[in-house]
Amino acid sequence: MRQALKEFALPTFAIAAALLLFGVLVAFAGVDPVEVWATLFKGAFGDWFSWQNTLQRAAPLMLTALCVALPARAGLIVIGGEGALVLGGLASAALAHAVPLPGNAAGTVVVCLAGALAGALWIALAGWLRQYRGINETISSLLLAYIAIGIFKHLVEGPLRDPASLNKPSTHALADGLLIGGIGGSDVHWGFVIGVVACLALGWWLRATASGFSVRVVGGNPRTAQLVGLPATRLILGACGLGGACAGLAGAVEVAAVHTNANASLIAGYGYAGILVAFIARHNPVAIVPVAILFGGFGAAGSLLQRRLGLPDASVLVLQGIAFVLILASEGLRMVDWNALRARVPRGAGAVR
Repeated sequence: MRQALKEFALPTFAIAAALLLFGVLVAFAGVDPVEVWATLFKGAFGDWFSWQNTLQRAAPLMLTALCVALPARAGLIVIGGEGALVLGGLASAALAHAVPLPGNAAGTVVVCLAGALAGALWIALAGWLRQYRGINETISSLLLAYIAIGIFKHLVEGPLRDPASLNKPSTHALADGLLIGGIGGSDVHWGFVIGVVACLALGWWLRATASGFSVRVVGGNPRTAQLVGLPATRLILGACGLGGACAGLAGAVEVAAVHTNANASLIAGYGYAGILVAFIARHNPVAIVPVAILFGGFGAAGSLLQRRLGLPDASVLVLQGIAFVLILASEGLRMVDWNALRARVPRGAGAVR
């Protein structure tokens, strides 16, 4: 119980401290911090309209956070989810245009699988470079993300461009039968449900299956994994592939549920925000769900901050950056043995002589 409280307390403290520091920064800009905090809450969770925006933004955050969390459980820090997302969206749009698909749920599933496959192959490449060429996966996945964005822009503005898209280059739009609709007529699309199911299913896989346990062993103690004969390379590539599939699926869902085609709006930073979500959730797929909703709310409140208080819409990115720094700092505090430190302090050291 004490350990569980510790796991919950440090991220909560980091987010609260980030909000406090953000309030100090906006105070220097001449804006009342209390009003900023109230507007953040209202823009994220104040009414049903705000909730719809929040949950819509939370859907891709869950899936891109899994792209970080699953390889992390295998001992790798992969931060290239943005590249997997844009390639997943591009693959889904390209397949729907190149191949005649049934205009029903089966066709939508095929479109989503195309996105997931593209993302899986892209992130698995980072794992392959780590295992077979010794290239740091953090650097390679980040650089691969820039390469993926370059490929995306080239194809969307060139060979795959819809001639009818004049001011905003994009691919051909998906047929109406392939689109993912809203839940119960709301603006919250079924991608949110897909994200929640993916988090719960992968959380169960890590906890309750032999392969999931093997991945955690490889990530937690590679020497033990080697001694017991676990196929570390195969498990690492599998974890990277699963994580990449989630990010690619996020891109496909954004195309099928939000944009209807692949265009520059897909490059919205969901892959980078997913890094923060995964670290706050401590790479726990189940914990990713509430954290993604929280940060989806922060993103949804950005426009309200701009309209009501005159702050830039991107000011929420400053809040996310502060939160990320504090989360990393809290991870350092987690490793400190406070009992050992107290034992080293001589009794009466703080007494006045």
